[in-house]
Amino acid sequence: MDLLNLAREKKVLLVAHRGTCGGNIPCNSLTAFKAALLAGTDMVELDVEKSVDGELFVQHPGMEPVHLRMKDSIKRYPASVVEQFQLSNWDHVVTQYPILRLEEALSYLKGKCFVNVDKFWENPKEISALIRKLGMEDQILIKTDCKPEYLDAVETYAPDIPFMGLTRSGLDVHEELMRRRLRYVGLETLFAEENAENASEQFIRHLHADGKIVWVNAIVYNYKAVLAGGHNDDISLSEDPEFGWGWLADRGFDLIQTDFVYQCRRFLEETGRRRV
Repeated sequence: MDLLNLAREKKVLLVAHRGTCGGNIPCNSLTAFKAALLAGTDMVELDVEKSVDGELFVQHPGMEPVHLRMKDSIKRYPASVVEQFQLSNWDHVVTQYPILRLEEALSYLKGKCFVNVDKFWENPKEISALIRKLGMEDQILIKTDCKPEYLDAVETYAPDIPFMGLTRSGLDVHEELMRRRLRYVGLETLFAEENAENASEQFIRHLHADGKIVWVNAIVYNYKAVLAGGHNDDISLSEDPEFGWGWLADRGFDLIQTDFVYQCRRFLEETGRRRV
């Protein structure tokens, strides 16, 4: 399984943001990951948090009030307590779905799709050790901001695991990562305006020429925090998918993270922008 080859083969890869959730199915749950696979995703993105005694769970740090209906962080509890917590659905009603250990989630996804382990920078040593324990080095994509201390941690604990940097700036970050002792595969770009350097065709072509791929976010996590110049899931579903997903694909982005994998995939395939 090779991420770069798959990106070239399909033209655009789809990343399921925390799986595919909705109704009674919570994000970052095993059922959300199963639903994402049914929708045809190429990669599942998930978040990682650690219990007070060092066990890794699939949970977005700071989102416990929404996802678990509790004020405290799971960092304050031992794993034996955390594993009893149940996730909440979109109406903030407790469901039958338990919070997942990271090992359980990765074991289920092994051999099925790529996995982006987000929040890697908070527990690089422990996450890297688990990835190697499961023999999933070639299936995982780790990602951090490009702060020097984060990159140092990746060099120390995960130089052999596919790595993607996250940036709002331009080619200077790319050049720095090229010099690092990393298994550097590409960049995730965040941009408020479509004329930003890291959203330009020239920027993307430069990375492609160096054998790298470029990730963009169609998700709307907070409408005030623009991630892709307004070319997002909301506009694609409510007004014009050409301006949303179509623009992102035409610009040359290799990976689109979305909350609507099935709809995005159908549109891209039907318009010839993604190979079946």
